[in-house]
Amino acid sequence: MTEDVIIAQARLPLADPHDCTDAADELSLYEALYDTLVRREGRDYVPRLAVSWAMSEDASTWTFRLREGVAFQDGSLCDAEAVRRSLERMAREDKGYTLGAPGVWRQYLGDAIIETPDAATLTIRLGAPMADLLDVLVQGYVVAPSALPAYDAGDTHRPCGTGAYRLIEASDDHALMARVPGHFAGEPANDRIRFVREPDRARRLAMVRAGSAQVATNLDVVASADLAKDGATQVVSLAPVAIIYLLNAASGPLADARVRRALALALDREALIEEVVPGAARPLHGFVSPLHYGAGDAPARERDPESARALLAEAGFADGLTLGLDCPARLPDEAERLTQALGRQLAAIGVTLDVHLHADREAYAHMVRRKEIRDLCVFDSSPMSTYRVLVEKLDARVRGSWWQGYSNAAVEALIDRGRTTVDRAARSALYAQAYALLQDDPAWLCLYNPLKATGISGNHPDFALPVDTVLDVARLPPLR
Repeated sequence: MTEDVIIAQARLPLADPHDCTDAADELSLYEALYDTLVRREGRDYVPRLAVSWAMSEDASTWTFRLREGVAFQDGSLCDAEAVRRSLERMAREDKGYTLGAPGVWRQYLGDAIIETPDAATLTIRLGAPMADLLDVLVQGYVVAPSALPAYDAGDTHRPCGTGAYRLIEASDDHALMARVPGHFAGEPANDRIRFVREPDRARRLAMVRAGSAQVATNLDVVASADLAKDGATQVVSLAPVAIIYLLNAASGPLADARVRRALALALDREALIEEVVPGAARPLHGFVSPLHYGAGDAPARERDPESARALLAEAGFADGLTLGLDCPARLPDEAERLTQALGRQLAAIGVTLDVHLHADREAYAHMVRRKEIRDLCVFDSSPMSTYRVLVEKLDARVRGSWWQGYSNAAVEALIDRGRTTVDRAARSALYAQAYALLQDDPAWLCLYNPLKATGISGNHPDFALPVDTVLDVARLPPLR
């Protein structure tokens, strides 16, 4: 019997796939067990359960032609009606929850009318135009209707999808899966995979060195650089997550754009990286990573402490000012070290940080969502969708969960044009304009994108993670 391929990761949250998450450990499980209408490929999308799709000229109606003959793991047919039920479920008010933010998907699909003209056709009539609907549907995991009652009862350990793997058994510490013969996207190279939970990063690295795990995710980039000597491969990926400080633009000193701009001009991103996460990040020059669709390519404004001090004086703070800063214990895990380093940089322009630490990360997220931060707070921004970041975090008319009072009418006009711009290249250009505007009038302090290291047994120089850095086990090379 073939030995199991062991995959060591920090968490094994086999939760409800219709809740919104950007946690790679969770998404790696869902990507194995379920399919979606489309999959992300670089900055674009490719067919999955849908073989084709079309958008109306006003971007308010989408029509999908489904792949025929696909069956769920309970033997039932994955037809348009089954897809409709999953999409309507993810749009429910009690679904779509992510850390601190309820009903993420409802704001996009809650007022949609989803129709099934025939078993292979799905039509989504949106309440408002959204040319970037695929950004949502890429996480629209399709679950067999027979499994939905168990999910609604809180039992998430009996998944039933159309994915390349099916679950055999699961506990808090492991999840064993077997590949599905004849999967429409091709059979994975490895017959059985076993995810194991190992929260300690150093232990995960030791496991792949020793061969007790064939894959280990989220390793220390520097510590794992010599994996080749153990007959393994280090795969380094730029993570699209943005490490940032949210700025309170609703009240206090940072409601003044000149003060926000002054803070940005005081930044030395390379020095912050070298001090806090040496060798494990790349400077972030805008509100989304260079991997994002529509990301501009203009470098951040050069560090200019003299201009920063002049802006502060113009805003009435010639003698300096003190800013209250909220800092979590984790997510990002280096938040305290980062805040100390930032404080030293801002001191050069006369800004002092009054730091308040928060041990409970979920309570911290709720505080941010309630917009109860002091002047700024450490945060990360993780959606791969440029449109979602703009709408959920920066549009003053929406006042989304992570919006902190920022308002820019020119950016909002670009968001509105993007909603209805069907041509993908033209829409990307609109978002690049928003990128440039947000560099001149920053809503956040944008610092860096982390590097993510993955260890894989054997020599695999051509293996790479997808752009979202979520491990797709169906794409792993043969490992046993």
